[in-house]
Parts: sequence; structure tokens; C-alpha cells
Amino acid sequence: MNQPIIFDDFTKVDLRVGTIIEVNDFPEAQNPAYQLTIDFGDLGIKKSSAQITTLSSKDDLLNKQIVAIINFPKKQIAKFMSECLVLGAVEGKDVILLNPENKVKNGTPVA
Repeated sequence: MNQPIIFDDFTKVDLRVGTIIEVNDFPEAQNPAYQLTIDFGDLGIKKSSAQITTLSSKDDLLNKQIVAIINFPKKQIAKFMSECLVLGAVEGKDVILLNPENKVKNGTPVA
């Protein structure tokens, strides 16, 4: 377990639901990954690099709702600028994306 945080630390993390609207291969990435374009509704469109290729095909991901952190600083990955961090449960090299059980409005906060 990592070092404990206080509730005020948690409230700084902006977790939102978005829908993946585009998925592209990312051959320049060090580890197998996709480039995702995600619609967060009124908060806009953001891009992310995600190492989720072992369990998810591009077709599986298209139009899927996910949970992401949208207030991290942008991060350069090869020639791609990642603007948010898609969340998933990690089991070895497999990543199982976190997503709402029912469809919700894009941009809905996660608490």
C-alpha cells in the first residue's frame, strides 16, 4: 500500500466519465498502446495513450464509457500529447478499464 493521503488530497483529483470516440494504434509507444480520443461532454475532447491492447480491441473500445483523471498536466509520449489518464485495474500486463455500470452523461464527476 502507498502512503496514506487525506481527504483534501483526494478532492483535488478530477475523475470524470467520458466516451471513447476514436481509437488508433500507437506504434511509436515503448509498450503496446492505443491513442484514444475521449469525449467529456461540456468539458471537451481529450486525448490519452493507454496500454490496454492485451484485452481490448479497437472495436471493443469505440463508444465505450470510461473513467479518467482529467486534471493531470499534459504528458508527452513519443510524438503524442496525452491529456488525461484513463483508469483501469491492473492484473500483470492486463488492464481492465473502469467504467460506469449504466450509461451516464459525458463529463459526469466520479466521487
